Amino acid sequence: MPTALTLESARSEDGRLVLTALGEIDLSNIDAFDQALGTAATAAASTGERLTVDLSEVEYLDSAAINALFSRADHIQLVAHPLLISILTMSGLNKLVHVEPAQPEGQQAEA
Repeated sequence: MPTALTLESARSEDGRLVLTALGEIDLSNIDAFDQALGTAATAAASTGERLTVDLSEVEYLDSAAINALFSRADHIQLVAHPLLISILTMSGLNKLVHVEPAQPEGQQAEA
């Protein structure tokens, strides 16, 4: 049974293309994540921009998800849930991709 994962690609208020994931990313749903990531990264690259991958609502991702992110490192930037920062650092992905920690909900409204 696949793990729950919702993926949405949309333009942010400032015009950036953002792929937002909600749930967990693992072997059961990596194909959907990888396909959405590839499609959105290609769309962003066609306009000369980097895709923002919003993982602020993802508390778990496995090595397959890390590999998918690595394979598109030249075309993405990340907003990551604080729980993911250590795995992104241990994997070395943070050396290839700009990783911004997601702000806690209360602070997002103030910013």
